Amino acid sequence: MLTEIRIDGLGVISTATAQFHEGLTVLTGETGAGKTMVVTSLHLLSGARADAGRVRLGAARAVVEGRFTVDDVNDAARAEVTQVLESAAAEQDDDGSIIAIRTVGSDGRSRAHLGGRGVPASVLADFTAPLLTVHGQNDQLRLQRPDQQLSALDQFAADTVGPLLRKYTVHRRAWLDARAELLERTARSRELAQEADRLQHSLSEIDAIAPEPGEDVRIVDEVRRLSDLDSLREAAATAHDALAGPVDSPEEGSGALELLGSARARIDSADDPALTALGPRLGEAIAVVVDLTTELSGYLSDLPSDPGALDSLLTRQAELKSLTRKYAPDIDGVIAWADDARSRLGSLDVSEETLTALAAEVDIAAERVREAARKLSAARKKAAGKLASAVSAELGGLAMGKARLEVEVHPMPAGPQDSAPLTIDGKDVHAGSSGIDEVEFRLSAHSGAQSLPLSKSASGGELSRVMLALEVVLASSDHGATMVFDEVDAGVGGRAAVEIGRRLARLARTHQVIVVTHLPQVAAFADTHLVVDKSDDGKGKVNSGVHALTKDERVIELARMLAGLDDTETGRAHAEELLELARAEKSGATV
Repeated sequence: MLTEIRIDGLGVISTATAQFHEGLTVLTGETGAGKTMVVTSLHLLSGARADAGRVRLGAARAVVEGRFTVDDVNDAARAEVTQVLESAAAEQDDDGSIIAIRTVGSDGRSRAHLGGRGVPASVLADFTAPLLTVHGQNDQLRLQRPDQQLSALDQFAADTVGPLLRKYTVHRRAWLDARAELLERTARSRELAQEADRLQHSLSEIDAIAPEPGEDVRIVDEVRRLSDLDSLREAAATAHDALAGPVDSPEEGSGALELLGSARARIDSADDPALTALGPRLGEAIAVVVDLTTELSGYLSDLPSDPGALDSLLTRQAELKSLTRKYAPDIDGVIAWADDARSRLGSLDVSEETLTALAAEVDIAAERVREAARKLSAARKKAAGKLASAVSAELGGLAMGKARLEVEVHPMPAGPQDSAPLTIDGKDVHAGSSGIDEVEFRLSAHSGAQSLPLSKSASGGELSRVMLALEVVLASSDHGATMVFDEVDAGVGGRAAVEIGRRLARLARTHQVIVVTHLPQVAAFADTHLVVDKSDDGKGKVNSGVHALTKDERVIELARMLAGLDDTETGRAHAEELLELARAEKSGATV
């Protein structure tokens, strides 16, 4: 809920702070005092579009700061808020509250902060959506939109409609995926067949050459060796002869190995300890020379003796280059391309058998959607009558005693190029994300009057009362959220105003309710009464502030609202009577 709000430089308000509590809070004050600015500030915290014209004259910017808690909201709302906070890296204060700030510059630039983090205004909207609902004088127009009416009906019947809607959504997603695949394969069958032929030809070419990973690099090294084969063989053979001695021409002298052996024999035969101590080191040298001689022999034996080996390698290299020119820069890339091509080829099955099987799958999925849509529609139609009766009963106490709300549920017809057409009971309907249903609220303003859509039948005041009646009815399906009503009592008075106050008080049992009102009958039901008053500094500058009223101050304010009778005993007596009436109504007593 909203616990505190601070406003700086907004409209006629220079600086104001208001504390909010559970239950029903009313804001009153004379016309022009700035009550609307309080509602405007809540709109800004809800991510509404910033208007530089709302910045106080002479101020560089307007700042609205709100403090929220989530202890009293339901689990779904708390989870939604937590997700927004985590995604924005926003932090809660030590007491668990969250601070949201919106700044609007005189140049029209806007900034938003949540939990100490700068965020887009849309994140503020996501944060406040489950916590705060503002019914301003223009917000009631949302009730005329079909999607809002559908949402209200689904909220009213959440226990029955919710599971059916989730099941419908799952089946619809599977059906649309299968249908999209069938449409794509059918429409692109020739194109896909040509692509399949190209992929098959390329794979045949690659498979015929059968490249191995890294083979192109290895061949380059091998070709380089074979190109220098004679010089490599001569160098290795000369080195071998120098170490082991010429095998074919012993007369040309001894090799290093023989000379080292002779040196070792001479030293070993000497009697001088200093000389014989050198023997082991000569043994080590002989071992090294033996190893080198062995490795040189192996190297010479490994050198290709086939004069055509180089030609074979050059031919293989040309084959591999023919692949790297077409498919990838190197052979490893060619192999990866081939793997991707095989996967793609597996998904390009456009045979008649495949299309027939896929069409059957689409039909089965469509039947599941059809059945889920029927059950969902039936549940909505059953709930529609209950919602209409409940709202009509509430309207009876809001100076609309003969008015009746009708809630009609009917299928949405499919359009010519419909993205999700479905045939149900011989009719082509649109299977939307929320079902096949359109919901329309119709109002019969008085007995015998023709029922018309809300947009055509309800005045502004009537629409406000329909909204209030709907909120009261829906209150049982939701708990903890803050509801703000701006002059929901416009155009009513007398006993109807008392009924509005009673219903707002009832709504405040499960919600935090904040109401801007001109009617003392409504204000009398408040648990907390805030007044917005203005002062003039004598230099033509007006400033407004917000403060909570004591019990005695409430009597004076209600008397003022009673046609300006705040300075008369009669007015105060009437105000006290209103307060007593409201207390009795709230406690369930009769007066």
